[in-house]
Amino acid sequence: MSKIDTSKADIIKEGLGQLAPLLTELVDAANTAQPFNPAQISDRSISGNKINGGRITNFESVGIKDSSSRLVVLVNDDGLLTDFIDVETLVGDTNVDGNLNVAGEITAQKLHVNEITADVRHERSGPLEFHADDSGIFNKGLVWIGTGHTRQFVLRSGPDRLWSTESLDLHGEAAYYIDGRPVITKTSIGDGIRSSRLTSVGTLQNLTTQGNLTVDEFIFWDSASMRLGIGTDKPNALLSVKGMDSEFVVDPDAASVKVGTWTSTPLDIITDDTARISITSSGDVTVQKKLVVNDKLSIGIKNPNPDVDLTVAGPIRVQEKKFEVSDREPKDGLYRVGDIVWNSRPQPSGYVGWVCIREGTPGEWKPFGQIAK
Repeated sequence: MSKIDTSKADIIKEGLGQLAPLLTELVDAANTAQPFNPAQISDRSISGNKINGGRITNFESVGIKDSSSRLVVLVNDDGLLTDFIDVETLVGDTNVDGNLNVAGEITAQKLHVNEITADVRHERSGPLEFHADDSGIFNKGLVWIGTGHTRQFVLRSGPDRLWSTESLDLHGEAAYYIDGRPVITKTSIGDGIRSSRLTSVGTLQNLTTQGNLTVDEFIFWDSASMRLGIGTDKPNALLSVKGMDSEFVVDPDAASVKVGTWTSTPLDIITDDTARISITSSGDVTVQKKLVVNDKLSIGIKNPNPDVDLTVAGPIRVQEKKFEVSDREPKDGLYRVGDIVWNSRPQPSGYVGWVCIREGTPGEWKPFGQIAK
């Protein structure tokens, strides 16, 4: 038989001694047939050191009441385990190590999270804010991930701007505004647009421009000189059309309107792609077909007399016959048979003129048409 621990025996003995009065009171109460009243027990204290194991039901203290009919709370070295907690207020900092499922609503002054996965509607009464971190405020915004490339609508720098990987599609008559003024609508560009580098446009109507104008590096309008150049950016007239070695100009001024070549190249007036009138750089004019003059014609005379249809300043040739005017027969020059010199100073008994009867220099001449005395 093993040796009995006297210290533990003394503890049991002391406990039994404390229970003895209680048992006596219970026996007396039973004999008198009076209800049991725990308050009549003069000494009801039991040290926790004297209870080990067993089950206590309907336990109640000032701060604890146990009315459960099954195991609800388990306390061990890992902590407190229970299935349900009905609490009004959690005081102090609380950490949740694991998943937290909330069937109702969460109301919080401020919520800090590293990641949110949600497929719900968000109601907001304030703006969506993105605060700076170690990388600043840029590259923050909306990001869509999961199908194809990553779609983004974020803030970028250099310069600061909202950047999107996708097209923006406005509904109906909506417009883009800058400083309260529309700049682009469904069918127009705002009146405030003053500068652009458009490279392709459709059909333009009622086009108005100010300042210089360049079309395809071929047509140039110089607003300072009020000149239009086609093929040249330095026109020499109000309108200049320039080729490789020639320049055609139209230049009206107060005295006259000049039309022709600025360069020394000849000028051809054509119809049916055929030159009808040709003018050389020295001023010679050639008419390829018949010339019809419906009024007076003068050659070599600026102010002809109106009493004749044709005025010529010098000799003329008609059907290979030369006609000129002088006060004597020629003394030099080449003449042919039939050429006539009209007498510029006819006198009575004189002659109307002289006629060449033999070709030469000046040939042989005879007077004709004697004038009566």
